[in-house]
Parts: sequence; C-alpha cells; structure tokens
Amino acid sequence: MPTIQDVAKKAGVSVATVSRVLNKPSSVAEKTREKVNKAMKVLDYSPSILGRNLRNSESRMLLVLLPKISNPFYLRIVEGIEETALNYGYHILVCQTHTTSEREDVYFNLLKNQQAAGAITMDPLINRQTISSLAEQFPIVQCSEYDKEQSLSYVTIDSELAAYQMTKFLLKQGHQRIAFVNVGEHYLYARDRKKGFIRALEEFHITVEEDWFYYADSVTFEAGQQAMRSLLNREKAFSSVFAVSDILAIGALKELNMQEISVPDEVAIAGFDKIDFTNMTYPTLTTVSQPMYKMGCASVDMLIKKIQGKQVEDIILEHELIIREST
Repeated sequence: MPTIQDVAKKAGVSVATVSRVLNKPSSVAEKTREKVNKAMKVLDYSPSILGRNLRNSESRMLLVLLPKISNPFYLRIVEGIEETALNYGYHILVCQTHTTSEREDVYFNLLKNQQAAGAITMDPLINRQTISSLAEQFPIVQCSEYDKEQSLSYVTIDSELAAYQMTKFLLKQGHQRIAFVNVGEHYLYARDRKKGFIRALEEFHITVEEDWFYYADSVTFEAGQQAMRSLLNREKAFSSVFAVSDILAIGALKELNMQEISVPDEVAIAGFDKIDFTNMTYPTLTTVSQPMYKMGCASVDMLIKKIQGKQVEDIILEHELIIREST
C-alpha cells in the first residue's frame, strides 16, 4: 500500500505538507493542495483514520451496548443507530454486555481511554452507579430502557400508556379475564407495562386477580411457551393474553397452536414491540409498535449533540397499536 512518503515524493513536497493537506487543508496554498490531491488519487492513497484520530485526540467511534444481539427487538434500533452515525461520519461498535459488570467494564474502558466518543446503552440492568458516574464525564444516552432515578438522557416510548391502551382495546373486545405475561419487575418496562394493564382494568371496574399474572424468568420463545402451559393449568380460565414482549407472545401462541386451542376464537393474544416475526405467525400477532428504527436515529442525534457540548432534552416517541388476526 502507498504511504504518505510516497505521496510526498510523487507531489514533490514534504511529508509535513501532505500531513497539513490531510489535517488542515486551509493552511496550504490551493496549487499545492491540488498537487497533493492529484498524487493521492494517482497512487490510490487512503489516509489512516485511526492514526489521524490518535493525533487529533479524537475518536469517531460510538459504543452501542445491549444485553444480547440475538434479541430481534434490538436489530431495527441498531440499524437506525448505524445509518445515522455514518451520516455524521461516525462508526459504531456493537457490544454484548450479557448484563455482566465484567463485560460492561471492558467496553466502558474504551470511553475512559478516549477510544470511543460516546455510548448508547440499551441494557436494562446496567450498573446504575457506574453509568451515572461515567455520564458526568462522557456523552452517554439511554435508548428504550432508562433509569427514572438518574438524570441521564434517554430516548424511549411511554410503556405505561401503551400497555393501558392495548389492555383497554382487549376489554372493549369483550374480554373480562385477561392473563398478563410479564418478566421480573427489576425491569422498568415491566413495571410500567404492568401499571398500564392494571390502570385499564380498574377503569373498567374489574378486580385484579393475582392468578392472572405470570412472570417469565427470561425473554425467550421457550419462556413464552412455558408461561402459556402454566396459565392453561390454572383453575380460572381466561379469554385473552397480553404479553410484555412479542417474543413471549409468540412462544405462548405456539403453545396454543400445539394444544389446538383456536386463536382468537377461544383465546385472543397480544404482544409488545412489533418485531418482524409478528406478521409471520399464525395467526398474525396483534402488538404495540415501538418506532425502533426512529429510536436508534434519535439516540445518535442526541449523542452527537452531547459530544458537541450542546444541551439536549429527553425524547418520548409515539407508539401505535397494530391490530391483527390474533385478537
């Protein structure tokens, strides 16, 4: 590969002049710039971005922290992040934390060592103390899941309102007994969606029964199946199921299909997120649509403003109920 020395020789200038053309072109005479640019084109020379960043003490890398890339919910968000970051001249590094402090520390060290310009975190169980301390020194944005107790910038939706509206829809469909498949309430979204569910029931003067709730130990298709098995074995029947994640809802739907329980004639079912799989299930799944791609774009916009030292405001984006065959 051609070097900066090759370019200097070809253009008949010093290495220092080539360096100035690359880093501070306005400081070089136009005629000299043209000679250097022509030499780079002839030699097909590409300057080292990493080397330039190190010289300028500047990184063009953004960290994207998420628990597991295998969760399809994150895919559209990451697409939005990547597209917007590239438009700003940044690249992204997608980091799987597996919700462990050891993994988090590895990636946060990239911030501390100025190898990354900022971070977007989607890990709902990220260490609060660590993230709060880092946010005082480095640009950090929370996407989707955020911490109400910390004054950290975030992009999200109103999960409580969305769950309230979906539950209200099911109630208006005539469902008086609705099972609710949730995850552990150490997740903010789990707490908020449960609040919305209960608010809708209370508005319709329906007494909430603890037997309607099932708490999955993880957000997987298998956990959704297990949730449905458990609910079907309980004494009191239900006419519909609302799951806080499409993945759980799809697993529950599979179990209903395996047990030859007609959906929605015998049991209606709704999910949350609108991942791509939801329009491929049988029947297609009613769900709450999160604007995932837009969330990714907005997170980068906010992070770049923070990198530039500008003031930012938290963003709550609009959601939508997607009514399909399963209800």
